[in-house]
Amino acid sequence: MSAFHEIRLPARLAFGCTSGVERRTEVVTLASGHERRSSPWEQGRRRYLIATAARPLDELAELVAFFEARRGRLHGFRFRDPSDFKSCAPSTQPAAGDQPIGLGDGTRRTFQLTRTYGSGPEAVVRPIAKPVAGTVKVAVGGVVLAPAAYGVDPVTGLVTLAVAPASGAAVTAGFEFDTPVRFDIDRLDLQMEGFAAARIAACPLVEVRL
Repeated sequence: MSAFHEIRLPARLAFGCTSGVERRTEVVTLASGHERRSSPWEQGRRRYLIATAARPLDELAELVAFFEARRGRLHGFRFRDPSDFKSCAPSTQPAAGDQPIGLGDGTRRTFQLTRTYGSGPEAVVRPIAKPVAGTVKVAVGGVVLAPAAYGVDPVTGLVTLAVAPASGAAVTAGFEFDTPVRFDIDRLDLQMEGFAAARIAACPLVEVRL
């Protein structure tokens, strides 16, 4: 049975990776030449290609061991996307006011971490289920909370406040996060580049929905 393993792929094994976001758009061309476009996907899906450069055999042995422990495509794991792993711009540090995660109503105490891409009605709100432990900062109404005033579930990304925010109070958060992924192959092919180096022909990862 498939499962998700709460373990992160070592960052050094992903150096030089390529990354991107895919969408699924269905396009129907009408007799008039106009198009109707729709998408069954509410969220984009991240894809990565790692270990394409020649590496020391010790590093590839570590990757093979990680692949085996995940049983190829069977089990998911955490991956730090080099281009998108913070609630803020890559060059800055997370702050408690980075991302809106909800509004208080005087009763609700639990909020899902999210990251918003774009602005206005076209913005995409991405649920963040795998925050990095110890990095989450929370504010209510612009006031940064002490760590003792909230708890964070690193497995689900749910933030639970000790006291329910007042009605209309904005709840915001800043954090680092991992992307839940799996291997998108069941076979690893190694190509020797010398006595102490090799490369893997292709090692794709794909984001999984949780």
